[in-house]
Amino acid sequence: MSRQLVRVDGRQLHVSNLEKVLFPEVSFTKAQVIDYYVRIAPVLLPHLSGRPVTFSRWPDGVEGQAFFEKNSARHAPDWVRKVTVPSPGSSRGRETLDMVILETVADLAWAANLAALELHVPQWQVGSRLQPALPDLLVLDLDPGPDAGILECCEVADRLREWLVDDGLDPVVKTSGSKGMQVYAPIRVTDREHPSRYAKALAQQLSAETPDRVVWRMEKVLRPGKVLIDWSQNNPAKTTVAPYSLRARPDATVSTPIGWDEVEAVLDGADPGALRFRTEDVLARVEDYGDLFDIAGAQRAVLPSA
Repeated sequence: MSRQLVRVDGRQLHVSNLEKVLFPEVSFTKAQVIDYYVRIAPVLLPHLSGRPVTFSRWPDGVEGQAFFEKNSARHAPDWVRKVTVPSPGSSRGRETLDMVILETVADLAWAANLAALELHVPQWQVGSRLQPALPDLLVLDLDPGPDAGILECCEVADRLREWLVDDGLDPVVKTSGSKGMQVYAPIRVTDREHPSRYAKALAQQLSAETPDRVVWRMEKVLRPGKVLIDWSQNNPAKTTVAPYSLRARPDATVSTPIGWDEVEAVLDGADPGALRFRTEDVLARVEDYGDLFDIAGAQRAVLPSA
């Protein structure tokens, strides 16, 4: 195993196997993964701020075995922020998890060196008492079934945008980096279950209006030709892939913020394939447009009752 000491953002970090190819289809190496995360840090880090990160790790690349890792603080350098949070019920009897919060460029380089290709975060931040605060984001995850794709997701995203704006919210949208899309809105709530209730009611309403195009239940038999609005991602125990995160897909795509004008362009006949982005595309887009997923600049509104 090749191993070397590098300096990143004022921190010393051991990195290994930089030449290892993690995405064989496009010959994308671990060194390139680290380089991407270092370069995208200025727009990625604000979206990780205060949010414990779940890693999707692929030590042998995207054609090998993978695992999710929440309890990652035990092998983090002492300069990475650590936080102990209550464990969701699915975590094998553990009452707490020792997680990390990525705050610096060096933190991202450390995670990338672990082959943590994907970074997933909850819709809440750690509060002043080092406990999960109330959710501050609503997410509607659009997952196309067989015989549906990005075009159909754009149709549903556009309808969701109209609904959310009518409810006083300020939505933003990104690709999942895989098959679908995700619509977010910054919110204020007093009840941590409120986003799930609201999202479920919204998904049910759109499904009732167009049952041939939208489904709110996850059963596979219901999904061919339709888009699932996965409202369950608002469960405080769940996480969603972060904006600007790589995805463990053969062509090294990225979950990429897009403009509503790009959604409208697809609806007007533009190629849906244009909404599939790799790392160099994303870095160029940030250079040209800045952060299209500017939650901090969006209006944070009270979530209407469900």
